[in-house]
Amino acid sequence: MHKPLPIKRILRYARNLLIFFFASTILAVIVYRFMPVYVTPLMVIRSVQQLASGDKPTWKHTWVSFDKISPQLPMAVIASEDNRFAEHNGFDFIEIEKAIKENEKRKRKRGASTISQQTAKNVFLWPQSSWVRKGFEVYFTFLIELFWSKERIMEVYLNSIEMGKGIYGAQAAAKYKFNTTAAKLSKGQCALIAATLPNPIRFNSAKPSAYILRRQKQILRLMDLVPKFPPVEKKAIEKKNTRKKKK
Repeated sequence: MHKPLPIKRILRYARNLLIFFFASTILAVIVYRFMPVYVTPLMVIRSVQQLASGDKPTWKHTWVSFDKISPQLPMAVIASEDNRFAEHNGFDFIEIEKAIKENEKRKRKRGASTISQQTAKNVFLWPQSSWVRKGFEVYFTFLIELFWSKERIMEVYLNSIEMGKGIYGAQAAAKYKFNTTAAKLSKGQCALIAATLPNPIRFNSAKPSAYILRRQKQILRLMDLVPKFPPVEKKAIEKKNTRKKKK
């Protein structure tokens, strides 16, 4: 009996590895469509970094459902981070084109990541930027846009994003920054949180600098201009359907 050639064995291993990768990642995305995300790679990485620097690991995070988050917060992050969140399929090609043109003249490059892309990165990947991570980010963004609703993407985003040193998600930010709950965050507080998201370790929403206060004003103005999220029509249909089921 002839032994299989090494190349055939390698190809078989590669095939099995690919099957495992696609099956496991698709399953994970489907599971997270329904299950709260209590732990993300970023939370673990930050804790390890704190330990390595001799600090006590700080990990403040409490999952809350979308209806227990102030409706002003999704509006604030859309106004600040991703104006076309409700319209695009995970990638804002208009912003990507703008960023490419602007980066030809800018020393400090700006990105064009959408809320969907940031959610994919936060939940499934690591923070350090590289072409490998970007490739995985595109893949997971496609999956969550395929299997999740926009409301679910926003819910996971607002629960998993870093909002301060050791602070993750809206509920923890509301408690430790403003001594309140995510549901009771004011419009101004939501705009302050959104203003710090590009660098929540450097900027403190509870003690805003002059720059963050300027950003807050810009975001408050934009919040009145971007379309309501979730769309008003969709919310009305959902309420109508709920009433019908009760009857």
